[in-house]
Amino acid sequence: MAHRPKRTFRQRRADSSDSDSDSDSDSAEEPSAEPGAPGEQAVPGPEEEGPPHEGDRAEAAERPLRARGPRGRGRGRGRVWATSRRAAGAAPRADGGAGVPECTTVDLSTDEEDGTYDASESKDDQSSPSDSSSSLEEEFSSIVNIPDAAFIQAARRKRELARAQEDYISLDVKHISTIADTKKDSDEDPESEPDDHEKRIPFTLKPQTLKQRMAEEITTRNEESSEESQEDEKQAIWEEQQMRKAVKITKGRNIDLSHSSEFQTVKKFDTSISFPPVNLEIIKKQINRRLTLLQDTHRSHQREYEKYVEDVKSSKNAIQNLENSSDQALNFKFYKSMKIYVDNLIDCLNEKIINIQEIESSMHALLLKQAMTFMKRRQDELKHESTYLQQLSRKAETSTNGSLAIDEKTQCILEGIESRRAQRRQARALSGNCDHQEGTSSDDELSSADMADFQKSQGDILQDHKKIFEDVNDDFSNIQNILLKFQQWREKFPDSYYEAFIGLCIPKLLNPLIRVQLINWNPLKFNSIGLKQMPWFTSIENFIDNSMQDSKKEDNSDKKILSAVINKTVIPRLTDFVEFIWDPLSTSQTTSLVDHCRMILEEHSTCENEISKGRQDLVKSIVSRMKKAIEDDVYIPLYPKSTVENKTSPHSKFQERQFWSAVKLFRNILLWTGLLPDDTLKELALGKLLNRYLIIALLNAVPGPDIVKKCNQITAYLPEKWFENSTMRTSISQLENFIQFLLQSAHKLSRSEFRDEVKEIILILVKIRALNQAESFIEEYHLDHLKPVINQV
Repeated sequence: MAHRPKRTFRQRRADSSDSDSDSDSDSAEEPSAEPGAPGEQAVPGPEEEGPPHEGDRAEAAERPLRARGPRGRGRGRGRVWATSRRAAGAAPRADGGAGVPECTTVDLSTDEEDGTYDASESKDDQSSPSDSSSSLEEEFSSIVNIPDAAFIQAARRKRELARAQEDYISLDVKHISTIADTKKDSDEDPESEPDDHEKRIPFTLKPQTLKQRMAEEITTRNEESSEESQEDEKQAIWEEQQMRKAVKITKGRNIDLSHSSEFQTVKKFDTSISFPPVNLEIIKKQINRRLTLLQDTHRSHQREYEKYVEDVKSSKNAIQNLENSSDQALNFKFYKSMKIYVDNLIDCLNEKIINIQEIESSMHALLLKQAMTFMKRRQDELKHESTYLQQLSRKAETSTNGSLAIDEKTQCILEGIESRRAQRRQARALSGNCDHQEGTSSDDELSSADMADFQKSQGDILQDHKKIFEDVNDDFSNIQNILLKFQQWREKFPDSYYEAFIGLCIPKLLNPLIRVQLINWNPLKFNSIGLKQMPWFTSIENFIDNSMQDSKKEDNSDKKILSAVINKTVIPRLTDFVEFIWDPLSTSQTTSLVDHCRMILEEHSTCENEISKGRQDLVKSIVSRMKKAIEDDVYIPLYPKSTVENKTSPHSKFQERQFWSAVKLFRNILLWTGLLPDDTLKELALGKLLNRYLIIALLNAVPGPDIVKKCNQITAYLPEKWFENSTMRTSISQLENFIQFLLQSAHKLSRSEFRDEVKEIILILVKIRALNQAESFIEEYHLDHLKPVINQV
């Protein structure tokens, strides 16, 4: 059952534009209120003032009263709006509207009072809207008794006493202040009722109790279920109708089909249709053709049957042979043991590869830190020393007296530089190496504290390196023992060995073990152990040699094991050293690196694409590192000749050191002759270094024996293979600027006291195959005694 809507009673405001007829029709549309039980008393509500407009009051006075009765059974409250006139003895209104009819609210039920009001449904609730307003007033006045003033005062006192006895404020949600409570209080206390504009307007719904919410939800569900049931019934009815239609259509079709079948059976054969002639020969040919096909099929099935019989016999013979042969059992046992060994080896290496990578990274980080320390120290020292000399030059130009102010950091750096240079001079004096130029030595000395820290860190890494395979059997950690296992396989069952491509798998299996042996290998260290002296190298060589003796196959895959190992394991490690740790300005590092690379690239180079790719990566790393060194580390300052003429001045010494440092880099680049392409070396050594830096410094120098000595040193580092062609009369194009400088120096020296140095210059020209220029110079200066030098070439 649906909930009964909440009854609301509101004052009907009179509209100034409404007419008397409209008021009558409105009152006629409202159902009359049925009176309650005879024992009840209604307490009149307070008089409510209408709108301040006088016209509205007049129309409200003429409007008949309205009453709304309860819409359901049970007890309830309601308000009746009626018109009444103010008593004659009442005080006049403040706005001058005395005697004007007003709207009075009468409460038809008072729950607080003793009486009760029962609203029952009756025929009066459904009275037709044609009842007049006068009959409604008469009926209402006969039912409602307006109490007098004494009764109202008694009720008010009773209400005040009830309030005084309660010393608390109820927290029940039912007592929330709402518009209904306000109306209730206004009914009980007419004097305290607020005006229309002071009344509170509810903007939210009154909270419902749990029972109300449950009842509402049950009602909603019942309505939904009833709607769904109705829809299901309609759907069922529609489906039934459709089924009936389909049955009717099917029956009609069956009737049509039955009629058509009867018609067909009744239809007679048409004798006018002609068929092809049939004779005995045609039938015989068809039977023979069918017989031939069946015979062919039978023969094919017979052949298949015979083949299957032979296969069964051969299988039985193979089973008997295997059961009677003990060698096959041994072979199976060997293959099974080999499979178990390889599986265990792979599991062991997979477990240890993480530790190997960690130790490799630690060692690489330690060496990289040391290399970065040297590089940063060299650049800082060069920067501070150059700045110091510039300050000295400015001081000399201004001719100011007093000492030059130097900060503590620069002073400390300069003192450290001089201290290391003094130690190197003392070491060269003890070794007897007096022919040494300042700037050609490698400044890679560490302090005692830094050296101790480096050695301690390196020792810790090597201790961890020894613990990698300490818990592993030698059959799984020793490369020689592993190769012996595969050698046994190759000797006993060579066919299965080569069919399994073991030669291609061995480099991958040995990669972690070889990396462990290369952790302590530093190809940049002077007198470092060579690859040929390492245990893994000799073991692989012996394995390959035994393979060559056992097998005569031309495409023996074991021949390429060593090259594959070098390409997959050694070359990547060399590439890392070149990119991050190698210092091209260090002659000792470059010489050691060139020796290792020459052994790898020349003696063990193959034509395989994979190996050529690794070789190309290594070559690219070497070239890029030398380019970076030329751009970052070469610096030759230019000072006035008056400053450089004094060989003891700090400017001259600094310029000499920087020049010989560039010459050292020139030599280190040309050490790669034979490993790197000649065009690349000519571009780096001659194009970028000689023509851009060294010749400019030579042009700024004072002509004399020192220049000839420097030119001789540069020429000595040039590879002889570049000038082996006996038909050459002119030198290579990259040396054109150098040749012009030599001729210019010879012209200057021929007019000075250093005429003997001209012969040295002619010898340099002859060595670099600049024969045409040398002959022209000899003829120009009539140096006939030097012609035999040219004729000897």
